[in-house]
Amino acid sequence: MQAAGYCAKMIHMANVRNYAKELDKIMDALHRENKRPTLLLHACCAPCSSAVLERLTAAFDVTVLFYNPNIAPEAEYEKRAAELARLIREMPAAQGVQMVCAPYDAKEFLDAVRGLEQVPEGGERCFVCYRLRLEAAARYAKANGFDYFTTPLSISPLKNAAKLNEIGEAFAAQYGVAHLPADFKKKEGYKRSIELSRVYGLYRQDFCGCVFSKRERMKKEDGSHT
Repeated sequence: MQAAGYCAKMIHMANVRNYAKELDKIMDALHRENKRPTLLLHACCAPCSSAVLERLTAAFDVTVLFYNPNIAPEAEYEKRAAELARLIREMPAAQGVQMVCAPYDAKEFLDAVRGLEQVPEGGERCFVCYRLRLEAAARYAKANGFDYFTTPLSISPLKNAAKLNEIGEAFAAQYGVAHLPADFKKKEGYKRSIELSRVYGLYRQDFCGCVFSKRERMKKEDGSHT
């Protein structure tokens, strides 16, 4: 039984994809072939986007899409959008990057996650949120002729990179535009995002963005004070 369990574990490990290596291979091939495709980067905030922009602009012509109906309240949405726009203006690696900011519409998110309000962070409600934003990115990328789309969400240690890539690839097939595989937290990507946040004095929010993540953050803070 122990041997069977060990074998099953080894088979599972062998089947786990290394999205960071897949991205490396794509970027290496682009450099060898002297190609520079267009990329739509769905962005959630400036800190998460910082290290990702620094890396991807070396191989792609990047346009940033700020579409995050999960963020609440509207003032928070506007603050994160403004901070991302400032980063793009000030960071040398982001020079030439264009930014598209979608209108604020919290109802889209609340309708999408209805019935999942009590699900803990990191569960199905978050996966619905991934789908909502990645589908918007895939749709926009296809409509505007981009070669690839992706998101920096995987840079967070709290985000499920495998699920993000799975969803991205499903929408790539649906809309006919390539999804760029990635696990941006790897190769010290998360550490680099913290460094760049410090360099540019970026606003680093203490919750993911939605009312539910804020509620859980407040519960943890209240618990730490008791």
